[in-house]
Amino acid sequence: MNIFKRSVLRYFLQIGFYPITLMITLLLFILSLQLGTYSLSLQEIWQILQEPNNPHYFTLFEYRLPRAILAVLMGGALAVSGVLIQSVVRNPLASPDILGINNAAGLIAVLCLIFFPGIAFYWLPIFAFIGGILSFVILWIICGFHFRPIKMAIIGVALSALWAAISHYLMLSNPLDINSAMLWLTGSLWGRSWSYLTVILPWLLVLLPLPFIFCRDLDTLALGEQKAATLGVHISKTQILILLLSVALATTAVAICGPIAFLGLVAPHLARHLVGGRHRRLLPAALLLGVILLLLSDILARIIAPPVEIPAGILTAILGAPYFFYLLMRTK
Repeated sequence: MNIFKRSVLRYFLQIGFYPITLMITLLLFILSLQLGTYSLSLQEIWQILQEPNNPHYFTLFEYRLPRAILAVLMGGALAVSGVLIQSVVRNPLASPDILGINNAAGLIAVLCLIFFPGIAFYWLPIFAFIGGILSFVILWIICGFHFRPIKMAIIGVALSALWAAISHYLMLSNPLDINSAMLWLTGSLWGRSWSYLTVILPWLLVLLPLPFIFCRDLDTLALGEQKAATLGVHISKTQILILLLSVALATTAVAICGPIAFLGLVAPHLARHLVGGRHRRLLPAALLLGVILLLLSDILARIIAPPVEIPAGILTAILGAPYFFYLLMRTK
């Protein structure tokens, strides 16, 4: 009877998950437009839409709206990246930040900002991507070119700490350039404008749909490499392509908002518990949960202690760190 009840509950969760999460996402998006140092009511937002000369026009359209859109895109990108890494490595502890990819991309961004302050902003995602790729290659080499779950997670944490330490050293060595670099290292959407969105949108319009092409291969890889090979999956080629796509998504997000901690770990796990492990359901579910988590963190960052703003990355770390320890204790 208990098995039957759990099956019925899972069925209703799968049916109602997407409408509920879409409604929550829309609600949080509206709240993101309303809340901040001072709040705007729905009536005031409607008035601003009708009166471009309204004194709050700049706050709404040049500050809060692009920031909310970026939270949607960045949260989705990091969550999908986490799904891809966990599925290929077959490790519940794997995520872009746990494996050191986020901090490596952040390190490259800090290097660019400190030593090339005049660099055009659209180069940052390219250099961040290169940094993420190099970090993953180093991790792969140290692990002996094998996907050993626990070993990869432990070495990834160590490399992540190393990249973060180098970033901190660079900032301490160049105190005059520390402000812009801190925006990346703390993981924040503060000050993100339309210029950031125009840079990142073409990348994500290409990258975000691509994981859905690999749904069948990801489901097959979950059966194990030998069975997947028997069913016609080219193991090495597929793993490399999916991991490169995951790194590209994570590093692109890091180039815009910095290393948002644990989002790529928590969102995929919550999605897997709610809708199951089939990737046609898992990928969009994780994307929506990543959007919700980052929107919620960004809203809380603005309203906890206004006018001081807490970096959203700190809030996602507060949520994600206990969940990581929980997974670590469960994993044998």
